Amino acid sequence: MRLNRFLSLCGLGSRRGVEAIIAEGQVSINGSYTRSLGTVVSDEDEVRVNGRIMRAAKGVVLALHKPKGYVCSRGDTHDRLTIYDLLPAKFQNLHHVGRLDKESEGLLLMTNRGDLSHRLMHPSQGVEKEYEVVVDKPLDPEVHFPKLVKGMMTPEGFAKAERVWAENSHYRFHLVLKQGLKRQIRHMLYFLGFEVERLIRVRIGWLAIKGLTKGGYKELTETEVARFFSETKPVSAAPKKARASSEKSSPKAPKEPSHDAFDSEDTRPTTRSRPREDGRKRTAASTSRSKREASPKEKSKFDSPSKSPRSRSKRPGQSEGYGKDRPQAPRKPSSTGKSSPTARGPARKKPSSGGKRPPGRGKR
Repeated sequence: MRLNRFLSLCGLGSRRGVEAIIAEGQVSINGSYTRSLGTVVSDEDEVRVNGRIMRAAKGVVLALHKPKGYVCSRGDTHDRLTIYDLLPAKFQNLHHVGRLDKESEGLLLMTNRGDLSHRLMHPSQGVEKEYEVVVDKPLDPEVHFPKLVKGMMTPEGFAKAERVWAENSHYRFHLVLKQGLKRQIRHMLYFLGFEVERLIRVRIGWLAIKGLTKGGYKELTETEVARFFSETKPVSAAPKKARASSEKSSPKAPKEPSHDAFDSEDTRPTTRSRPREDGRKRTAASTSRSKREASPKEKSKFDSPSKSPRSRSKRPGQSEGYGKDRPQAPRKPSSTGKSSPTARGPARKKPSSGGKRPPGRGKR
């Protein structure tokens, strides 16, 4: 692991804090002093700070039931009670994950593991925190709950709730957050015209406060801590609904070949399974042309080449598709009597005079 993380686990401070110790040259590894912040150390290396051997502390995670009237701070200038007054001396080096204000109470995690702090505090991780809220006057769930979920601007920024539901009372309800803005719930309810009488955090992720007395704490096992990292982000309602509908609809069975006497092979499309006679691959143009040629309606209406709709309705310059079997337009004769190789398309119509038919309409 990196040197700053190792010293942080030894209880010398945060990773940012121990970087100053490294930069000042107070750290030695196996007898050699270093100032590099990116140095990597292993369990076999001997790390000393000012000649004192450092040992990484064992990872500790505590679940604490914070009572009302305590502040989340290591030291207070106003001589108020802090959460460290509730812990013995061996846990004084732990830091709190998030915070609860003085008037709030409930579940609080304390640890010396930076990876757990990042997992629980970063909004992108999607860890839920559930609160039980009691307000000073009755509220209307149909009016106020949608506003809490939609969100609003507070002095600390845009704040919103993930879910809100009532608990058989017009004064008490539950609210789930993923954000961690300062005094977020109190600001949101004040915006709606309510004052918070009581605020209790009852759950962090999978861990609930049930069974933990006020001011009490318990140390979590490695298995319990691992559950915070194994939790996946909750799936939104839309993907769940789409997945449920896709599971209900069973896949269609492949269509069996028809044995009906009226379903002959000549009328069934076989462009994918039947290769071309000349060995070349079929293209989109050749497939569409083969369908047009096989259409009985077009063949029955225009049997003679002289009655082809191309010679009657085709405009000069209009594309006739791709392929070598397309009908060729007559070329305009040149002054020498030979056909011009550069002339393309049917000859232009000239105004008729004396009852003569315009050129290009006679027999070829």
